[in-house]
Amino acid sequence: MPKSRIRKKADFTPPPQKTATAIKLSSGHGWVAPVMLAFFIVGLAWIVLFYVTQGDMPVDALGNWNIVVGFGFIAGGFVVSTQWK
Repeated sequence: MPKSRIRKKADFTPPPQKTATAIKLSSGHGWVAPVMLAFFIVGLAWIVLFYVTQGDMPVDALGNWNIVVGFGFIAGGFVVSTQWK
């Protein structure tokens, strides 16, 4: 029986090394994190204050709409958080 040909693979040669370049990371806007946290805290405090005072505070005239105002602040915090890098 005839012997089959042996295929030779090319030797591995690594690609030439490139010089490392420093990656510059921008910190983003410095105001985003404090404003985001402030919105979250104000919204949570608004809702908690409404429940603890049984609707007398923060704004008595709004009634149950105080919950919507509190969640509005929290939603504003989420909107601001999209600018955080």
